[in-house]
Amino acid sequence: MIVILCLDDKKGMMFNNRRQSKDKFVIQDILKLVDGKKLLISSYSESLFQGLESKLIIDDNFLNNAAEEDYCFVENNNLKDFSEKIEKIIVYKWNRIYPSDLKLEITIQDWNLIGRFEFVGNSHDKITREVYVK
Repeated sequence: MIVILCLDDKKGMMFNNRRQSKDKFVIQDILKLVDGKKLLISSYSESLFQGLESKLIIDDNFLNNAAEEDYCFVENNNLKDFSEKIEKIIVYKWNRIYPSDLKLEITIQDWNLIGRFEFVGNSHDKITREVYVK
């Protein structure tokens, strides 16, 4: 499975039990990367993708049900139990530190960084997309 995450600089995923950002340029970039393939999300993430054309599958058990080639957008799920199943991780970083309730529990520093791209978002001046493989 290919996991897509949004993280702060201390691997925070959520703060005050809510998402860190709903930057529309990040969502557009995700849809370009997915390029018509299946994108699995939880019902929590559904509002981010409403009205956008994609092969969206809403399933609160999506991490268990994802196939090897599926893209999974993860906001409020722990990935620790799924680390063996993950082949690639795409990380969007805000280049900020927020107080966080949920942090990424797997160590991506042990993975191979194969790409980095920076762009201006609508909610942050600098967003960095990094791609890691095992």
